[in-house]
Amino acid sequence: MIPAELDAESLYRKLEEQVLSALKGTDKLAVAGIYSGGAWLAERLAKTLGVNDIGYVDVSFYRDDVAERGLSAEVKPSQIPFDVDGATILLVDDVLYTGRTTRAAINTLFD
Repeated sequence: MIPAELDAESLYRKLEEQVLSALKGTDKLAVAGIYSGGAWLAERLAKTLGVNDIGYVDVSFYRDDVAERGLSAEVKPSQIPFDVDGATILLVDDVLYTGRTTRAAINTLFD
């Protein structure tokens, strides 16, 4: 049996509770998932939150280390089909480490 702290579903439920609590009463909420790992997680959170405004962001061109890493073999177009002005945007990724991807995603959304 997998310990609860390592079980993906248990971790997701904990994340879900924290997001619901933090965003309670938020007007004009949108969800943006970062390709690739954050996209499926964003879809699941948007469904749970009852959010219809969902988009996807590819940060490949916006990372400050693109010259070192090179471009991904599978660059996808960002899709933000909603107005970001005045929106609270829940930016979702599957891994948070240095913050480079998060900063690049914010640059993508507001470029």
